[in-house]
Amino acid sequence: MEKKILVTGGAGFIGGNFVQHMVKKYPNYHITNLDLLTYAGDLSKHKEIEELENYSFIKADITNQQVINKLFSIQKFDYVVHFAAESHVDRSIENPGVFIETNVLGTQILLAASKKNEIKKFIHVSTDEVYGELTFDNTTFFTETTPLNPKSPYSASKASSDFLVQAYYETYGLPINITRCSNNYGPYHFPEKLIPLTIDRALKNQKIPVYGDGNNIRDWLHVNDHCTAIDLVLHEGVVGEVYNVGGNNEKTNLEVVKTILNTLDKPDSLIEFVKDRLGHDKRYAIDPTKLQNLGWEPKFKFEEGLKQTIEWYLGNKKWLNDISTGEYREYEIDCQKTEKSR
Repeated sequence: MEKKILVTGGAGFIGGNFVQHMVKKYPNYHITNLDLLTYAGDLSKHKEIEELENYSFIKADITNQQVINKLFSIQKFDYVVHFAAESHVDRSIENPGVFIETNVLGTQILLAASKKNEIKKFIHVSTDEVYGELTFDNTTFFTETTPLNPKSPYSASKASSDFLVQAYYETYGLPINITRCSNNYGPYHFPEKLIPLTIDRALKNQKIPVYGDGNNIRDWLHVNDHCTAIDLVLHEGVVGEVYNVGGNNEKTNLEVVKTILNTLDKPDSLIEFVKDRLGHDKRYAIDPTKLQNLGWEPKFKFEEGLKQTIEWYLGNKKWLNDISTGEYREYEIDCQKTEKSR
């Protein structure tokens, strides 16, 4: 039987890769991509699937309650996979209000519509940043029972939305799962984040900013591994449970930058240490045992995945340039379409 799945934020980095994964793997599912197409939204990545019968795009704002309620009542979705969020920490420090509106209010509106229309499951894609930070003790890890302790406006907004999702499960019985992932990398990553920013600037022989001393540690997860994890949670996750998704690839920011420079045969002199970010978390690291017990394992080792990612950017310089200059907007203006009639 066909499943109708709404993916919010499907023009973004992780959501976009998930849309590609689902459309190609499940031709008998209909995947609706809902995205507002803010600055990081990019439809060009979906050129190869945009005419397929099991894919549709709808431009809409998740904070517009009237539009969301109408969409749910007409489309009768079976499942919601919710990626749509403001996600850049630096931007949240500069303008917290946008993050509260999109990440908290937008999630509540989607939850209310899901409850009213008896959605079979609501998957909320969150982040390990809601747990706060770990020390540099490499024997400590975030687990699903780690208390939430967000340190930035971004992570606070995501923690708030996590609590809302859990409340809809506990209070109303809405079937939900929450996934919390470590730092993603891979194709179509918007070049404000560390890895694509470093690649972009290195190719242009421009200075690469590194916060503080560069020793903050992140666990890196290939976006394709993240997509398979969410796919598994959608189909096999125990209702009401939280699942952490980690790549088991802890690296300092400086290690990541230097690895990219070495791969591109660029000098370390391009590195420019800058004033540390406000509230910069020391270390993130995830224990993914619970998800592994469900049957998931990451396929990408960081060195292999990073090399593949760099090669992808080298082979897609036009996309990178268009994203960096904003020219990709021309494609979206030309190619936006409403959902196909079914």
